[in-house]
Amino acid sequence: MAQAKPVLVPDVSQRNIEIAYSFTGAELLLFGAILYPGGRLPSSESPTDIVVVVKGPTQSIVMREKEKVAGIWVNTSRLRYRSAPSFYAIASSKPIGRLVDDRTRAIYELGLDSLQLSPASSAPIPTQDRFQRGLVDLKRRAGLYYEAPGAVEITDDVLYRARVSVPARVPVGRFTAETFLIRDGRVLAAAVRDIDIRKSGFERFVARAADRSAIAYGLAAVFLSIFLGWAAGWIARRV
Repeated sequence: MAQAKPVLVPDVSQRNIEIAYSFTGAELLLFGAILYPGGRLPSSESPTDIVVVVKGPTQSIVMREKEKVAGIWVNTSRLRYRSAPSFYAIASSKPIGRLVDDRTRAIYELGLDSLQLSPASSAPIPTQDRFQRGLVDLKRRAGLYYEAPGAVEITDDVLYRARVSVPARVPVGRFTAETFLIRDGRVLAAAVRDIDIRKSGFERFVARAADRSAIAYGLAAVFLSIFLGWAAGWIARRV
């Protein structure tokens, strides 16, 4: 029992989020309890901290860098990442830099500057760092990457909760909500819950058609565009 570690019992307010035409975003409530060995709370000298990380499905991304050549902005270099999370949000009870060291942050990918994005080429380290900063900045401005230090509330060292905003532009797929229990700079426990985000209604039909019958979907889109253009021209001539 002396070597037993605490156990996390996490949950999330919504395990299934459906995106319709009127979807403007959602707010997830992540909450749970900490079960201590023998039911004994930690001493006040070693407070417990919680970090919650919500990740979207990974995707391959190509980043291009533009430079001004002869007065014209052109793409001069690029770098492809094999597995960048489509969404990343981290909420913590304290700023993550005060909870763990850089090595632990890199192992568990705690923080935007600790993401392991797996570049597909062996570019020099300074180049990789520059492109990674650019990718994180673009995702942050789109609301898909963000950090929320101090957003986790802990009650009596037992119960915790945090709110994570999901923007309207969030991609669909299987998301994970991972909770970490940290004390004295070490990760003592971790637990994961899955979240499914999918389209519904007509949007789901269109997405499935594009995925399962790409050729038929493309032809239908072309014919529909031609028909709508012809109809608009016909109406304009009559008016």
